[in-house]
Amino acid sequence: MFTLERGLDIPERKTGPKYPYDQLELGDSFYLEGGDLSKLCNANYREWRRTGKKYTARKVENGVRVWRIE
Repeated sequence: MFTLERGLDIPERKTGPKYPYDQLELGDSFYLEGGDLSKLCNANYREWRRTGKKYTARKVENGVRVWRIE
């Protein structure tokens, strides 16, 4: 069953990066507790394509850590 509603405003899109890539200097890292390694690897790839900066991710105890490597 569907409910038809009219006159509702469309919510604004969330903008900005989900992860703090723009704050990382060469050699810096961030930790995501309970993070999914494959999702972060995909995010690293997208950020590399967007900025040309390279990142790597490793599964660590209870989460995932991402480093800026180039």
